[in-house]
Amino acid sequence: MSAHCQLTGSKPGFGNNISHSHRRTSRRFDPNVQRKRYWLPGEGRYVRLTLSARAIETVDSIGIEAAVARIRARGGKV
Repeated sequence: MSAHCQLTGSKPGFGNNISHSHRRTSRRFDPNVQRKRYWLPGEGRYVRLTLSARAIETVDSIGIEAAVARIRARGGKV
């Protein structure tokens, strides 16, 4: 599963691990992505979304219908 949020579009960031001797190696900063299932009453079905923890809070505040509309406006498939 790729670490990519469907609502906010957050993706992994990249940087370096820096050791005690100051050698640098590449690393990834992954967002906290979860798969969550919501009931979509307008369509009478469940949708399974890949969302970051911050996006889950956004869905709780604006509602699933508005969140799905935002995902579709970004060109995402639901």
